[in-house]
Amino acid sequence: MTAASKTKAKSARAASPTPLIDGVSRDLLRDIEHLAIELAGIAGTEIAKAMGGLLAVKYKTAIKEDEWRDPVSEVDDKVERLMRERLAEHFPDHDIIGEEMKERPSRDSDFIWSVDPIDGTANFVNGFPLFSASIGVLHKGVPVVGALWCPISHALRAGVYHCTRGGKVRFDGADVTPKVNPAVRRRLVGVPVATVSDGFWETRKTGSAALECAMVAAGLMQAARFAAPNIWDVAGGLALIFAGGGIARRRQGDDWVPMEKFAPTKETPDLRYWKCELIVGEPSAVERMCEAQKAA
Repeated sequence: MTAASKTKAKSARAASPTPLIDGVSRDLLRDIEHLAIELAGIAGTEIAKAMGGLLAVKYKTAIKEDEWRDPVSEVDDKVERLMRERLAEHFPDHDIIGEEMKERPSRDSDFIWSVDPIDGTANFVNGFPLFSASIGVLHKGVPVVGALWCPISHALRAGVYHCTRGGKVRFDGADVTPKVNPAVRRRLVGVPVATVSDGFWETRKTGSAALECAMVAAGLMQAARFAAPNIWDVAGGLALIFAGGGIARRRQGDDWVPMEKFAPTKETPDLRYWKCELIVGEPSAVERMCEAQKAA
């Protein structure tokens, strides 16, 4: 190729529009994913430093002296504050729905960052390593980026599961390719209340919806059902599920309908207060679990 041809080709590439995914440029999604990974890593660093120490813990609900629920640690507050500061620097026009703080910087934005500094705080404050720092980015309600720092993984180490809509599930940058052992006849599923057996699977309850979503996306669980998750519990996880080829169904009355985006309703116009029973996972497993719930 001559020098003139190279210059012409370079100019053509520069003039070409950036590929779009659901109306968003791939370059912008890449930048958003990079920041989400950074924020998840910051959360992981703070969590790892605090593990094993004496944490300051308060409870959101303490109706009776013997009823202490929804713990919040000093790390939850610190991590969300750090996340919000970084987001204000890079995407000041994006909105944020965080578990610990109610400030909404841009309610009219098409982009919402849904962040949970530690999903599974009760496990964390007890030193039980089943929890996750979860970051999910929505565009007009659709999960387009997910980044979850997990202390455990398919690689037997801590790291960040992440993805961009239209891309693959990755773990610290490496593609995640689930491997299913055909000799294993009963796969694992996450459920709100673990039982000895439900006829098809071995059931597990980890105490963290975000972690279970990551485990499903990585192929360690076939599906998971959540009784009443908040948006920050599953926004990042749903991005991973979809990137891994999975699906989601939400309960609507007695039916289970496709769940592809978070949308306000007449009863819940503010997505901060979104709650809905969900089933996520491999398509065949999700359909089977939905049928089982209808029959229950």
